Amino acid sequence: MTTPAQTHFHSQKPTETVDSVVIRFAGDSGDGIQLTGSQFTAASAAAGNDTATFPDFPAEIRAPAGTLAGVSGYQLHFSSHDILTPGDRADVLVIMNPAALAAHKKWLKPHGLLIVNADAFTQKNLKMAGFAANPLEDGTLADQYQVVQVDLSRLTSDALQGLDLSAKEVERCKNYFALGLVFWLYDRKTELVEDEINRKFAGKPLLLDANHRVFRAGWDYGENTELFAIRYAVPAATDITPGRYRSISGNEATALGLIAASSRSGLDIFYGSYPITPASDILHTLAQHKEFGVRTFQAEDEIAAICAAIGASFGNQLGVTATSGPGIALKSEAMGLAVMTELPLVIIDVQRGGPSTGLPTKTEQADLFQALYGRNGECPIAVLAARSPGDAFWTAYEACRIAVKYRVPVMMLSDGSIANGAEPWLVPEADKLPVIAANFLDHATEGQPVLPYDRDPETLARPWIKLGTPGLEHRIGGLEKWDKTGHISYDPQNHHNMVKIRQAKVDGIAKELPPSEVFGPASGDVLVVSWGSPWGSCRTAVQQLQAEGKSVSHLHLRWLNPLPDDVGQILSQFRVVLVPEINNGQLVQILRARFALDCKAYN
Repeated sequence: MTTPAQTHFHSQKPTETVDSVVIRFAGDSGDGIQLTGSQFTAASAAAGNDTATFPDFPAEIRAPAGTLAGVSGYQLHFSSHDILTPGDRADVLVIMNPAALAAHKKWLKPHGLLIVNADAFTQKNLKMAGFAANPLEDGTLADQYQVVQVDLSRLTSDALQGLDLSAKEVERCKNYFALGLVFWLYDRKTELVEDEINRKFAGKPLLLDANHRVFRAGWDYGENTELFAIRYAVPAATDITPGRYRSISGNEATALGLIAASSRSGLDIFYGSYPITPASDILHTLAQHKEFGVRTFQAEDEIAAICAAIGASFGNQLGVTATSGPGIALKSEAMGLAVMTELPLVIIDVQRGGPSTGLPTKTEQADLFQALYGRNGECPIAVLAARSPGDAFWTAYEACRIAVKYRVPVMMLSDGSIANGAEPWLVPEADKLPVIAANFLDHATEGQPVLPYDRDPETLARPWIKLGTPGLEHRIGGLEKWDKTGHISYDPQNHHNMVKIRQAKVDGIAKELPPSEVFGPASGDVLVVSWGSPWGSCRTAVQQLQAEGKSVSHLHLRWLNPLPDDVGQILSQFRVVLVPEINNGQLVQILRARFALDCKAYN
């Protein structure tokens, strides 16, 4: 079979240059919305634009077609300059049915461009979406937006005349018509989509031909219809650090960060996991890279997943596990085991809305208390948080480095918007990443007993004993250990001593943290403090306020336990400390308690 020859798309209509655009696609879960958005994102990244995305899809496996519960969305912000968020309201909204209009019209700017699949506005679909009348006919939309009605389903069918396709197969091609139209509207290179169609449908020549036809038909429609007088171009960004970039999601970046840590430490990664939204793609990505010494294990439950990872660390691999909030609750006892045994372990919490099953596909950052305190007894672990999809690579790498160096469990906090969102990522040079030294204890000293809880004077890390080494047999488990010998101990003074040592080990990580960076003046009226995914929104807001001459600065925290040593001093230099969080005010309570300052919650 041969793939269709690549066609050349040339427009004769005038093109207007714009600085940035926010576009949102919305439709039924079966309309290919996520595919449409991701392909438009890839084309924008290839054009040199900075991009930030926000996929928004339902938790239901397959809600009834045409209902609000089944609506899937994808928002993309692409720009000729550096951007930090997927944007607020969209300049353009492309909707496939009335339910998508009902669910997403609130995200379109006043007088924004609304591209509508008019064929879907049947009485049945309108009723399911809750419309008493057709909004395309009663003037309610025309008063608020620039409405362009496209007979998307009919035009798709016309483009596929003569092909032996079922009505369902024809209908499923309409997302490529919409994609072709917006490619024309924003002057995107079409080769990426054509190549993707060739790859995706290589073994299905009929569907390959069909999607090429429909994509071209969408582009031609934009060129030939009188509904669009001009199209738009967003130039390549000029303020981006030179280098090799790729578009990457947070879960992909997390997986690559783990692989890089494996390479630079010489340790095989053992990834024990139980599938859970929105963390599952880390498992999917790692499973594709066994050539790097990655071992993936899909356990029967969350408890088995983390216990297997602890066992792998005991066996001199780097044990890693990932989940979301409900899974963290199940893993908490085993985290205590890792604290007691003082083995390196990386726990990744891709946060979602809670409590309980909560909002599986929606973003929240409400697991901070759980990460810091959600275990029985005095059970300190290190905690740090990624701030964006690309930053998840560096956060995962740092979590591995600290876990190995200090022989301590490290929890990395991500969330749904980071995990599923994507941005351009500057690919690092692997051989320039910091070396991670395992420093195994791999020999016994004649005439001296093995001391599995002897400690490095700088880090307080105990030896990581090479398993199976003669003379280094030792006891391990969840019961309290006697200092240095590792024997079981119920002595109260020893327990007090070990509690203090385990806490001091985590606190000592702060000694090697770099100075905190304040964006803006080091003192003033307002300091905005953020952690995790609100970083981009906070930084953008602060930039805008600074441009208006306001006295406002921004401090973003990657490390949450331990906090950097200079945080208290920084906070004290501002009249008001504002802490925006996607929770009910968790970090603000920690800062108030730690520094006795009246920090203000914003949630």
